[in-house]
Amino acid sequence: MELINLTEYLVKELLPNVEGISVKQIESDNDIVIQVLVPNECMSLVIGKGGSIANSIRTIVQASAYVKKMGRVRINIDSL
Repeated sequence: MELINLTEYLVKELLPNVEGISVKQIESDNDIVIQVLVPNECMSLVIGKGGSIANSIRTIVQASAYVKKMGRVRINIDSL
């Protein structure tokens, strides 16, 4: 649950309007998969130029999971 809260915090800080954002964990075999859904007009703010912001979010969340020995984390970002 900590990783979901961290991901949600990072995404919400990027966007001017936090309504319509959904962050949830999807069960997978060996990985933790976090699904981030944002409004279509906010996708560019979350992805960033060349995916730089999305990669930064992934790096921060994966580092947190590594420190807590939680295993591998994948983050999927999609539009509503």
